[in-house]
This record gives sequence, structure tokens and C-alpha cells, in this order.
Amino acid sequence: MALYLSLKEVWRNKGRFFLFSLVIALIALLVLFTAALGEGLAAANKEYLEKLDADLLVFQSDTGYSTIESRLDELKAKRVSRLPEVSDVGSIGFSNVKLVTGLEDLTTNISFIGIEPGKPGAPTIIKGSDLSSSRSDSVILDKRAAELTGANIGDTITIKSSIGTEFELYNLTVTGITDGQQYFFQPSVFVNLNTWEKYRPKPVATSSASTPVTNIVAVKLKDPSLADHFITELPTQVDGVEATDIKTAYEAAPGYAAQQGTLNTIKAFTFLIGALVIGGFFQIQTLQKVPQIGMLKAIGIGNSVVAVASMAQIIFVTILGIGLGTAATYGLTLGIPSGVPILLSGNSILIAIVSLMLIGPIGGLVSVLLAIRIEPLKALGM
Repeated sequence: MALYLSLKEVWRNKGRFFLFSLVIALIALLVLFTAALGEGLAAANKEYLEKLDADLLVFQSDTGYSTIESRLDELKAKRVSRLPEVSDVGSIGFSNVKLVTGLEDLTTNISFIGIEPGKPGAPTIIKGSDLSSSRSDSVILDKRAAELTGANIGDTITIKSSIGTEFELYNLTVTGITDGQQYFFQPSVFVNLNTWEKYRPKPVATSSASTPVTNIVAVKLKDPSLADHFITELPTQVDGVEATDIKTAYEAAPGYAAQQGTLNTIKAFTFLIGALVIGGFFQIQTLQKVPQIGMLKAIGIGNSVVAVASMAQIIFVTILGIGLGTAATYGLTLGIPSGVPILLSGNSILIAIVSLMLIGPIGGLVSVLLAIRIEPLKALGM
């Protein structure tokens, strides 16, 4: 009976309910788009670190887990590798250079990352082959860098690096392509550490060091369950270093927490506005049909039926609105340029949809309580 009454009213006033579903769809569009933007911005900042085949990252002490400030020499990396808990280590160096992407010397900023081939920190190759330690001109492109240049296996790319007060151009041969590996909102290219030391930006034009000073060391443990113990004990075994898990490392990146906090605040206010809008609409609906509800109660319909009918309407309209909003969000993301960091992640979208499903019944509770409290005689004017 309750479902029949609710759906019958929706059908007889389908124009009004459909228009309100469109309002909910706009709220859903804003929430889902904000969630996708948050995921996209987070991925653009952490994509490389998040995909590392490592259990922990080792930094220089007192640098706040900053890959920019941290400096580790080869001696410290070797001391870490000799610890009994460690299975393998790989040094990683970070810098920024420009990638020449056009005939007219058009350039784009990229992350220039030095790695040890076959060690933790090296990306997974999806096309071509891994870097060679002996070949100094080989490079791996992530898929975004490959799209920018149109380069394929065996092609030559050109990077532009500042050496002292001058810019130098260096040619590198593409040996492999990996998946998305953005770091600090930039596409990434990977070279071995000696090449990285040779071509990375330098304040003065000096010869490259034979043993480059890198930024961090990626560590794989023999037993990953002992990660917390290793983090605590490492500073007592190797001077001047500290370790942390990968999630803590990328969350410590400058601006990451503030960026995600801002987007989460926007989502929270959108949920609040959605609950108020839904609550206001159905409260007005209930006030407009007080006589009808009074008549139903007068002929013996119980409060439970009235409450279920009201809630069924709220849930139905909310589901319809969320469905329209989800479809609109998907269509919108298809038309957005690839440079805009939008990522429809399954987990974030599912959480957003479930949250939107909850604000409908929560916002409509006032109208349900109002319907239950209607007195038949007063509603009929008797």
C-alpha cells in the first residue's frame, strides 16, 4: 500500500518530481566532479610514488619527508642495503627539466627521475625494454610524456636543462614506455642515475660526480609486516636518515594536504546544501497535501504506511537524480581536455554516490516526521 501510494503520487505529478530530480542531479554532478577532480589532482601529485614497488622510503633526517630537500649519498644507501631486514634498495633522484615537444622549440616541464635499473624505484615497462646501466642515452617515458612528444620505441627525444646560466639540449633514445607516472603534476621521464647526474640542472657548469647524491632510497623488506619496527630502528643503525611508508611520504608533499582539505570542504558543504534542499522540497510537498494525509488517516491508514510512503518518494527521487547526475558527470569528463586532472576512481565515486544516497533520507526526515504528526480532524478542518 505504501509503495503504491508513493509511486502513484509521483506518476501523477511526474513533471514536478522530475524537475526536482534534476536539482538533485546538479548536486550529484557537483559532488562527483569535485571527487573526480580531487582524485585527479592527488594522482598528478603522487602517481609515481604510489606505484613504487617498495615498502618504505628513506629520507635525510629532519627534511619533513621532502624529496626536494632530502640528500642521500651512495654510502648511506649501501649501509641501508646491508641491514638484515632489507631485501633490496634503489636510489632515486628527482629534478625538473624541459621536454622539447615541437619543431619551434616548444617545451613542457617534466619530472626528470634518476633510478637504478631493476631496483626498487624503477617503473614497470609496458612497452619496449628496461634501461641499461651501461647505455647513457637511453630513457623511459611515461605515457603522458609519450603522448606529448608522439615518441615511440627507438625514437629520439630532446630535453632542455639549465647548466649554470645557460640552457643545454640533450638527445635521449626511447627504450621503453611505462604507464602514468606523474610526479608533482608533471609527466615523468626516467634515466639511470649516472645519466641523471650528468644532465640534471646544476647551479654551475662543473663535471658530474662519479657517485651522484640522490634524494631518497626505496626499500623492500624481507618481511613487510616489520615495517613499523624498521622505521623506528633505522635512525639508530644509520646516522642522518629516517624512513616512512609511501602514503605518509606523498601526503607530506607541499600543498597536498591543503589541496585535498579544500576539496573535501567543498564536498562537505555540497552535502549539507543537498540535505537542506531535499528537506525543504519535501517539507513543502507535505504541507501541500495535509488534507489528503488527514483523509488517509481518517479511513484507517496508519502512521507507518504514511512514513514508508513518504520515505519511498524521497529515495526514488534521490536515486533518479543521482543516476542523472552520474551520467552527466561521465559525459562531462569525456569532453574535458586531457590536461585537466580529472580521474573517475571507482572507490571515490562509490563513496560519493553512497553519501549522496544518504543525504536524501536524512534531508527528508523532517517531512516524514511532519506527515506522522498530522491529526486527521485538524487536517480536515473539523
